[in-house]
Amino acid sequence: MSASPSAFDRAYEELRARWPEFTEERDVATPYGPTRVHVHGPADGSPLVLLPGGSATGLVWFANAPALGRRFRVHAVDLLGDAGRTERRGTPLKGADDLTAWLDAVLDGLGLTRTHLCGHSYGAWLAARYALHAPRRIDRLALLDPTQVFAGFRPGYLLRALPSVLRPNEARARSFLSWETAGRPLDETWQRLYALATTVPGRKLVVGGRPRTAGLRMPVLVLLAEHSLTHDAAKVADKARRALPQAEVTVLRGATHHSLPVAEPEKLNDHLIRFLG
Repeated sequence: MSASPSAFDRAYEELRARWPEFTEERDVATPYGPTRVHVHGPADGSPLVLLPGGSATGLVWFANAPALGRRFRVHAVDLLGDAGRTERRGTPLKGADDLTAWLDAVLDGLGLTRTHLCGHSYGAWLAARYALHAPRRIDRLALLDPTQVFAGFRPGYLLRALPSVLRPNEARARSFLSWETAGRPLDETWQRLYALATTVPGRKLVVGGRPRTAGLRMPVLVLLAEHSLTHDAAKVADKARRALPQAEVTVLRGATHHSLPVAEPEKLNDHLIRFLG
């Protein structure tokens, strides 16, 4: 049974209230529909666009926004096709090329000719694809435990995720999070929003092939979760170093895939701030 929209809406607004004061909510017009972007930080700060993992919504960066917003103009995006405040209207969302065209329109609407770009999980896959599509728009690229970029998913992870995909409900989503994070304490407000997001009707996460990462020429940071169950972090780190000799590749000790970026945000913030400068 799907959760009522009001349950998701309440959870969304509760997490939105955790963002720093003076965060601006913008609805950016695109051919694919209006896109919600949470904007925080000094107007003259270097722009930083944040793309979340699936079901996480752009609000997942609430614990990172205060520190990042002291140095950068943060733009956290609700992804097209996922739960959140971004709507699908107009041009149909059919494939990965639509996602890059949509992100072109989002950056245009935000007035960003160049920006730093950071993505987690599914958002990292999209970030890598976009950086290849529009390299002149990206100053520096940060990929947080990226999926379907340097390696595929572990079969065991996909099998464990299958029930919450085929028969989504809040309890299954919470059980899946608890399994992947090995019971690490997660923020309850975000955990509830994630679990409810998996049940929102009409979600359509577009997937595609792995990007040709060897074509990335800008500075790249790859942060991998040591205990990620989506893939073997050590093997992915090796593949990333071979594909991108210029990249900084680091394994975050103690982290799991779904504990990013919520758990221990200070560690992640330190890595990002140092890399982005």
